[in-house]
Amino acid sequence: MSALAPTLQAFFTDRLARQRHASPHTVTAYRDTFRLLLGFTQTRTGKAPCQLDLGDLDASVISAFLDHLERERANSARTRNARLAAIHSLFRYAALRHPEHAALIARVLAIPAKRHERALVGFLDPPEVDALLAAPDRSCWLGRRDHALLLLAIQTGLRVSELTHLTCGDVRLGAGAHIRCHGKGRKERLTPLTTQTTTILRTWLQERHGGTGDPLFPTSRGTPLSRDAITKLLTKHATTAQPQCPSLTARPLSPHTLRHTAAMRLLQAGVDTSVIALWLGHEQVQTTQIYLHADLTLKERALARTTPGHTTPHRYRAPDSLLAFLDSL
Repeated sequence: MSALAPTLQAFFTDRLARQRHASPHTVTAYRDTFRLLLGFTQTRTGKAPCQLDLGDLDASVISAFLDHLERERANSARTRNARLAAIHSLFRYAALRHPEHAALIARVLAIPAKRHERALVGFLDPPEVDALLAAPDRSCWLGRRDHALLLLAIQTGLRVSELTHLTCGDVRLGAGAHIRCHGKGRKERLTPLTTQTTTILRTWLQERHGGTGDPLFPTSRGTPLSRDAITKLLTKHATTAQPQCPSLTARPLSPHTLRHTAAMRLLQAGVDTSVIALWLGHEQVQTTQIYLHADLTLKERALARTTPGHTTPHRYRAPDSLLAFLDSL
């Protein structure tokens, strides 16, 4: 076994699990990165992954792998950069264990992230929100579950991973109604609930009859909904709502769109961005600035407060043909 195999194994068991206490999502993303990288390198070198050494993963191979992700797998620049971040993390750990490869490691760490265009965030307008919430058939159990889930997602802005991990015990009704979730980076936060959301959740919990540790939004078999299941039900209800709200037809929808919608509703209500960052569980307030760029209404209100410049319109008039002839002499 080469030096790469024990280093990679120790990276997951020592660095990620013991030192960093990385979340399961992080471990899964890093695992998928190195499975792709080892498979790509095996194809290039003909060596089995357990026989590869750190020298086989030099900067040229890593760069070729990143190009492969974009060209062959059609990954976006964001995905490319996420894979590169995982590789950089491994090589920073390897630098402490294998100083003899310092030059190679430095060249890999010098590979920069790729710059990419930042598109405006997508969010739903109030008529689109109303149409989406009216789409589930609340005469059946699944429709009432989906309606409660969509309303909670739009009002609180929870991530899809936070929605899937909610339990009945995470809901606190009555005075100071709120929902508790464990967010990104193992941070726990409390999000207040509106009167409408509280009423819907109280009715749902009475019908749900779940224990404290049972999933808040289960499948028909009682297991927690998956990320794909939430995406599927969102697409289903958006399709149902399209005849009543045609603008939903051309709008790309994902569970994260509901999170953006919650943030934009807070911003348009005049809530400060620092409060929105706490509401959404953002690590940095700068992350919340993307909503300022997307809010045209906020920009129009700012424009209305400005004083226009002292200027008057001027219409172009062609010069007199005789004067133009004299000017040309």
